[in-house]
Amino acid sequence: MLGMRILTAVIGIPIAIVIINYGSWLFAATVVALALVAWHEFFTMMQAKNIQIQYYIGFIGIILASGCAWLGNMQELVMVMLLVVLVTMAQTVLKYKTFGVTEAAFTILGTMYISLPFAHLLLLRFTDQYDYMYTAFGNLSAGAVYLWLAFIGTWSSDTLAYFVGSLVGRHKLCPAISPGKTIEGASGGLLGSIAGVVTVGHLCGLPLAHMVFLGLLIGIAAPFGDLAESVLKRFTGIKDSGNILPGHGGILDRFDAIMFSVPVVYYYIKAFIII
Repeated sequence: MLGMRILTAVIGIPIAIVIINYGSWLFAATVVALALVAWHEFFTMMQAKNIQIQYYIGFIGIILASGCAWLGNMQELVMVMLLVVLVTMAQTVLKYKTFGVTEAAFTILGTMYISLPFAHLLLLRFTDQYDYMYTAFGNLSAGAVYLWLAFIGTWSSDTLAYFVGSLVGRHKLCPAISPGKTIEGASGGLLGSIAGVVTVGHLCGLPLAHMVFLGLLIGIAAPFGDLAESVLKRFTGIKDSGNILPGHGGILDRFDAIMFSVPVVYYYIKAFIII
């Protein structure tokens, strides 16, 4: 399993570098595709629990939300989410006998759970996209650097948590949700996140104090994303959300932590001037 995870990473990381650094329509199209696959996984998970959510509402909602995020239209993004809620609740009237409150609640939950974090991937990448930073890797768009802070911080957290937990993990973190996670692993993940963000920040000439604090925030947010998806999987009784990524499972399995850390980075960047 570990070998397959490493192989997938070796193939995927160069592709991610090209897509993230290039940005533009290629990045936007990739994010939309990933979000739609994640929605399909969520739909399949709900089917396993015999909860018949409205597939087309989430599908259209994700596309519209992504479009708003790409264009930077936050007000329209709120409108799309409101439309999702209203259309879904209208279905409880139009399809009273087959589409109840439970189905409506999970339709809204799934649509927002997937569309909003993936929309923030777009918002973050296209923040200050015409401002360039001189880095150890050459000139990069500020938005690309911000996104790398989120990705490297999250991946470092996940990697260090795995290895530290495997080597010295003794005390369970959330045994009812994820028996394999330990307090020692979570502590290692927190340090890994800080180290990863500080390293990227150093290579890109960003202030150390901001990088330490941002790494701390990512190190806290990322495990919650992982555990939140674990709750969903336990609720539906499945092991992985999908199998599209060998050794990693589905898109939700791979992006669960990213879905929590990216909004944290986005709003931190918006709140503080770090360049």
